[in-house]
Amino acid sequence: MSKEVTVRGGIGLPALLGVVFIVLRLCNIINWSWWWVLAPFWIPLAIAIVIILIVVVIAAATGRTDILDDCDY
Repeated sequence: MSKEVTVRGGIGLPALLGVVFIVLRLCNIINWSWWWVLAPFWIPLAIAIVIILIVVVIAAATGRTDILDDCDY
């Protein structure tokens, strides 16, 4: 008996928005700053970094460094 493996790939919503914003900016349809045009790429990364920093600070403040040992790097 063979198992079927389904691989789903594709572009996510932030990446799709980023590409649309870049095309609109290059076609002079929108006149936004490049910071906002590229925001769909850097905002999710910034949110992830903030969440990681909050977990590290809480773990350090409570002395629960064993939480950090469970992470797979």
